[in-house]
Formats: sequence, structure tokens, C-alpha cells
Amino acid sequence: MSRMHRIIAVIGLVLASQVSAQTVIFTGGFEPPPGGPGTDQDAMRFLTQATFGPTMADFDHLNLVGIDVWLNDQLAQPFSRHRPYLDAIAALPEDPMDEGANDVGNDTRNEVFFERAMHAPDQLRQRVAFALSEILVVSDQGGGLAGEPYALAHYYDLLGEHGFGNYRELLEQVTLSPVMGHYLSMFGNRKPDLANNIRPDENYAREIMQLFSIGLVRLNSNGTDMDDPNQAGFQTIPTFNQQTIQGFAHVFTGFTFTGCEVREFEYCSAWTHPERWFEPMSAPEGAWWDDIYRVWHAYPEDKQLLVYPGVALANGILTGRPAPTALGSGVTAQQDLEAALDNVFNHPNVGPFFGRQLIQRLVTSNPSPTYVSHVAAAFNNNGLGVRGDMKAVIRAVLTDPEARGAATGTAPRGKLREPLLRMTQLWRAFDATDPANRYNDWFVWWPGQYIPQSPLHARTVFNFFLPDYKPAGEITAGGWVAPEFQIQTDGYVTNFSNVMDWLVWNYAGNPSPWADADATKINIEAERLLAGNATIDAMIERLNLLLMSGSMSTHMKTTLRSYLLSIPAGEENGARRVWEALWMIMVSPEFVIEK
Repeated sequence: MSRMHRIIAVIGLVLASQVSAQTVIFTGGFEPPPGGPGTDQDAMRFLTQATFGPTMADFDHLNLVGIDVWLNDQLAQPFSRHRPYLDAIAALPEDPMDEGANDVGNDTRNEVFFERAMHAPDQLRQRVAFALSEILVVSDQGGGLAGEPYALAHYYDLLGEHGFGNYRELLEQVTLSPVMGHYLSMFGNRKPDLANNIRPDENYAREIMQLFSIGLVRLNSNGTDMDDPNQAGFQTIPTFNQQTIQGFAHVFTGFTFTGCEVREFEYCSAWTHPERWFEPMSAPEGAWWDDIYRVWHAYPEDKQLLVYPGVALANGILTGRPAPTALGSGVTAQQDLEAALDNVFNHPNVGPFFGRQLIQRLVTSNPSPTYVSHVAAAFNNNGLGVRGDMKAVIRAVLTDPEARGAATGTAPRGKLREPLLRMTQLWRAFDATDPANRYNDWFVWWPGQYIPQSPLHARTVFNFFLPDYKPAGEITAGGWVAPEFQIQTDGYVTNFSNVMDWLVWNYAGNPSPWADADATKINIEAERLLAGNATIDAMIERLNLLLMSGSMSTHMKTTLRSYLLSIPAGEENGARRVWEALWMIMVSPEFVIEK
């Protein structure tokens, strides 16, 4: 369809639905803006990838300014933090009719997640923060974090605030976060004491390499496995071994809450100092009660770190250095940690390994090697000689030709929509509002009971699903992956269908006495005005564009049209046709596969 024909179609649709779209019509000509989007479908697909769901206002604005300007604006936006919302809820006046309304728990943390997903102007930051939370995983399911909603909200804010900075800085902030310290047991990790059978915990040492940076095997710059030239046949090359894990484990010793004295190391807590959760961990050092200068970090021995071409440390060895003394000589635990993080960050695997995961979370489960290589190149050099620039990486992920629709290879394009993102997409598309502006519906406060996701609620450090999960059948046979299918179980498919039925039926103005007056409600007035027999096709096309980026098949349109016309046009003043159409689309196979 030509751009002129599409504009005419949009004009007709807008006039019928009484929704203003002047920014689409008057864009200064009929050519796409610089940098795209080239079509209305691409505009919606881009917004699906870069936000928590497209809105018609977003669509109009993107078509007016173009992808490049939109990205520049979003990359400059400050992060709309989550923790202040928890403080605001706790500070509300007590409601004698609603005991516990001011209590702040993980339900409130879920509430602010949806509030920010719905209304925050920094949509790209919010969306990337969620993606990072599925890569740099912590969870209220472990590490004694279930009762620490403020600490978890602060960790999420850390991802949002540093998610547009440099990955090296982000990696350090994550490493020193008390939340991560508790989740992967770096907090209170002690130096070796063989006489008492104490050895440094290896948990974080293993996961920072396996999950957060380089993976298990050496990669080519395009993300494919590197072949070991010293072995017959195709053999992968391990990135690290047990000696490497032990070396990093020794580096990650001696850290606890900031503000704790060296004599408190083994029992330091935040019980009376909750603000300690919001500061990076540090390694206390100093004279103990017996005047012996004590430290808990493993200083003297050499530590085997990563070995790779161009590694700065000779043979990857962090040479043992003397501990600090009361006179201030020696090195600090922080300096050891920074040297180790530099060693990880500069490994050639980080660009393709991290880049591929970010592509999976935002765009497609099976990016081509070419796509991965483009993103890895942006990680390695932002064009100004800077490695790890997250803004350059995010821009590369979202503007690559493969992200914008160019077919590459035989791998299936797109991905299964995550259940949480399906819910936010519906609410944003139809301007959902809550009478109390709280977004505290039962399935928001405890979404993990009804859908298999809620923020910072993964069952393991491997996220809700493994990045290389392969469901049996065509995907496995083709050598592809489909991570999100790991949580697409029969039980959750049924549960989500029921939740979606409730969400679309609780529309604003529903006259049913069974409608929940306190529930979050979608606004379907524009669609209701298109629900008549003569305009039903226009309504379907509007829903097709808004929810499916124009990818609905002819078969699906025909089936949907036939069913909707079987419903009397005036039933519920035309609203039934709309919410039935929404439910059918939202649970359909064509919708749940984001193309």
C-alpha cells in the first residue's frame, strides 16, 4: 500500500472513530520521516519493541518526528524511579475503613511497576530496565529478599538509572548492590580460613561470568560458537574453569553493608539502618578490639581471572598484593574488585553475549549472526572509541534492518510475547485508568499467581525462562530457540485467558451490576463507535494496527468479522462486539507471537 493510500485510510478511520490524528496527516509531505518508520505497521512494531505497548498518541508522535528523533528524546529522558512511589504510599493518611492500605510490600512494588509502565514518559528506559532485570536477575524468591520491597525497588531503579550509561559501570553497581549480594551470596563472603574450613562462596563468581557477561564458551563476534583450532572436529572453547571461578570468588570477599565496622562483619545488618540497602557494599578494614589490624578480603594470594587475546593482566592473573595497614599502605578490596571487573568487561565475548540477550528481550528470539555482530560492534565501539556505551547498544538493537523488518535467513522472526507485556500492551492501547490511581487490582498485586511473571519474581537466577530454551518439535528440529515458551504451560494459558477476559470486560461504562467499580478499566469508546455493521471492518483494522502492528492474517480477519457480526450490533450499546473482539485477539496464536 502506498503512503498516500495509507494516509487516506487513516483519515477515514480517524473520522469514523472521532480520534484526532492530525500529526499523521500533516507530516510535511507523504515521505516517511528520516530514519523511518517507513510504514504504519513498522511504527507500531517499533513501539511494541521500545515501550510497554503502543498508544495512538505514541503512533502519531513517532510518525511526526521519526525513529531517530524519538530515540534521541527517549535516550535523554531521566528515569522515573520506583522507590519514591513506595515512600509516597507509606506516607498516605491512614484510612480507618481500609486497614493496611498504607502497608508497603511486594504488592506495592508490583503496583508501581504497572503505574510506571502505563504512564512514565521515559518508556524506553522503563522497557530496557525490565529487560535488564531479566538478564541481571535478582528475585524476591531467594536471598531473604521477600520482605525487602524497598531494597528491591532500589535495585530496579539502579537498572533504570544506569541502563543508559556504560555497561562497565552498570556491572559494578550490580556487583556492589546489597540486593545482589544477598541474592547470590557475595554479601559477607569471607576470605579463606582453612583451619576453620572456610572457603569463599563461589556463587556470584560463577554467575557474573556465565549469565551477566561472557557465557560458557568463546564466541565469534557474531555470537556463534568459536571452534577450537587445537581440537579435531568442531569443539567449543570454554571461557573459564574452576580455577577461574575460585580466583573471582577470592576477589569477591570482604564486602558487607556500607557503614559497618570491621568487628561487625559477621553479623552486620540493616535492621536498624534500612538505608544501608541503598548504598553500594564496601569492605570494612581497621583495628579490632585487640589492636590487630583485621580485614576480611583475600589479599595475599594470586587470583586466576579470565584469559583471552589482549587481556591486560599477564596470563589473566591478578597478582596478590599486601593488605592495607594502619599506615595506609597496600591496596584495597575495592581496587581488587575493580581490576577483576575490568578483566570481565574487556573480554571479547561481552558484546555478542550481552547484545544477543538484549535483542531477545526487545526484538526477536533468533537474531541472525549479522544482527548480533552489528550490536556487538556498537558495544565494542560507539563510534567515538568508547566500549560498553548502552545508548549505542540500544540504538543498534532497535534500528538494525532485521529489527525493522528485513527478512534474514530461515529462522522464525519475532518472539512469543511475555505475559506481563501482553497485559501492559492492552492497558496502554486502551488508556486504562484506575479510580484510585493505584493499579492495585488483585492480579497486579499478585500477578505471579495468575500469570507466570511479576517484576523481580523469577524462580531462579536464570530468569523466568532460559535464553536457549527449545520447545520440542519444529523449533528444536530447526535448531532455533523460543525462551518464553518455557512458561507457556497449559495451566498458565488457561489462567491468562481468564485474566484477559476480566480485563477486557471491565471497560469504562460497563452497565453490568457485576462490574467491579474499583477495578482498572480500559476505554473502548472509539472502538465502540466503529462496532456497527457498516464499520466493523474499520474497527478490526484499527485493532489490527494497535495490537498486532498490522500483521493479522486474512483468515483471522474473516473469522473475527463473521463472529462479531453474529452479535447484535446494539448489544451493550455496541460494547460487546468490542470486548469480545479484544478477548479473541489477545488470546489468539497470531497475537501472542510478536512478529
